Amino acid sequence: MNIWSKVSPSEKSKYIYRIARLMQERARELAIIETLDSGKVIRESRDIDIPLACNHFFYYAGWTDKLQYAFPNKKVSPLGVVGQIIPWNFPLLMAAWKIAPALAAGNTVVLKPAETTSLTALKLAEIIRDSGLPDGVVNIVTGYGDTGAELVNHYDINKIAFTGSTTVGKIIQKSISGSDKKVTLELGGKSANIILEDAPIDQAVEGIINGIFFNQGHVCCAGSRLFVQESIYDIIIKKLKRRIDKLIIGDPLDKNTDIGAINSKEQLNTINNYINIGKSEGSKIFQSSYKLPNKGYYCAPTIFTDVSQSNRIFQEEIFGPVLTIQTFRTIDEVIKKANNSPYGLAAGVWSDKGSRVFNLSSKLRAGVVWANTYNKFDPTSPFGGYKESGFGREGGLHGLSPYINLK
Repeated sequence: MNIWSKVSPSEKSKYIYRIARLMQERARELAIIETLDSGKVIRESRDIDIPLACNHFFYYAGWTDKLQYAFPNKKVSPLGVVGQIIPWNFPLLMAAWKIAPALAAGNTVVLKPAETTSLTALKLAEIIRDSGLPDGVVNIVTGYGDTGAELVNHYDINKIAFTGSTTVGKIIQKSISGSDKKVTLELGGKSANIILEDAPIDQAVEGIINGIFFNQGHVCCAGSRLFVQESIYDIIIKKLKRRIDKLIIGDPLDKNTDIGAINSKEQLNTINNYINIGKSEGSKIFQSSYKLPNKGYYCAPTIFTDVSQSNRIFQEEIFGPVLTIQTFRTIDEVIKKANNSPYGLAAGVWSDKGSRVFNLSSKLRAGVVWANTYNKFDPTSPFGGYKESGFGREGGLHGLSPYINLK
């Protein structure tokens, strides 16, 4: 900690900037490793995840010498040693989300990647080493859940930053209660995607597809609960089914693939279990007719209609390519339905009228609300949720606050 805390803000910025540049130079290698490790399609790794991870380092490199201006009339100091635990759905991106602001604020880091997707974190460790960052400032530790528990409970850790399931988040919160450790938790979600009758239909259908099938549905903020206004329900469902049948499912390294592999056999079993639950609950199922590969863990894109608010597939996070659909008549009705969830991470609103978007989004209990788009991220914009989706924010100036002491 002493070494990094004594480095000047301008020098810190150069180190963080250099990490971003080296990531850019090795972007192709990182994208291939990310796809091989996680099962996500190469197009998403190459065009979305890796550039966004680089941009987080670029963005926070610019904050190192501006903390006094960001928090005026306050004495700003780092927390110390930060323990960070990241999930398997966006391995490199989650590492960037956590490491970059922690370094910019002057902290040292011990990061544990998910046991099934540790390769890009280890490659990032190589890049950080090559950047010349002093030894011990960033440390990558691999392992299973017991390793994460050791990190959470270690007496030298000043803060825990965790992204993962709500269940594990509650365990972490209980473990550190009574200590002086700070914590931010970015947990699960069951986000609402709302299509109003004046929405651009074709654009909305693409938004639905991206909202739930991006990264095989392995997205905490996935738009897994779709609400469609009754007057356009039939046309939306017709176009949605047609679009789903055109999705290409297969080799994640093929640039033409739309839906890649499920991350693990365990996760595939979880998804299939929920699909069976949906059938048993009486909902109508539609699945892509595209032939699944014989080898690997794959799940056909799935939608359920005739779903009730009490159905498990409507209330519980599935974390796979499974969409549940309900209709609504009025704005008040959809607000009540959308907010009827233990989660509060994200939401989407589709409408041609800005006044409707602002009115609806202001009443949704969600940390992030997208308008006429979905799953769009930017380093300058804070991300995080309410209720069982956790607390604290990542990204933007808000993402720096959890990593500093203010006096």
